[in-house]
Amino acid sequence: MPLSQDMTSDLEPGLLDALQHQVALFARRAEQTRLGGVGQVRNSMDRAAYLLLNRLDLEGPMGVKALAAGMGIDSSTVTRQVAPLVDTGLVKRTSHPEDGRAVVLQLSPRGQARLGEVRSSRRELMAQVTDGWTEDERESFCTLLTRFNSALSVRAAGQQESGTPAS
Repeated sequence: MPLSQDMTSDLEPGLLDALQHQVALFARRAEQTRLGGVGQVRNSMDRAAYLLLNRLDLEGPMGVKALAAGMGIDSSTVTRQVAPLVDTGLVKRTSHPEDGRAVVLQLSPRGQARLGEVRSSRRELMAQVTDGWTEDERESFCTLLTRFNSALSVRAAGQQESGTPAS
């Protein structure tokens, strides 16, 4: 739901302008570097693949619909993004343990190993980028970024439910 002028009148316009500018810069820099990490695995896994593999690793095997719902994206998008992961052996399709007719997606051993490499590379990048930050600063940044992403997710879900296009 867009903020009305009344809702933003108590907020500092200069601070909101600075915030939106920093978010725009972050988005551009994140796309430029793809936050891909360091070393040989840098930029070797796109954002969609990383997020899908990471979710399968953290939550276990699941169907396309559950994966899409958990990520807040359309099932057809997940199907399209998973296809190359299956083709390269990072994800495997298996029968659902309780309903053999249903198919679930599962991280393969190769996918698990590759995800581990990418996580390690990205962890090193985060360590380098935040070098000189205290542990409290890293935790605060992570907490605030998580909160920000959650608010964006709630907003996007509300727009999908109401049929309002995301802006």
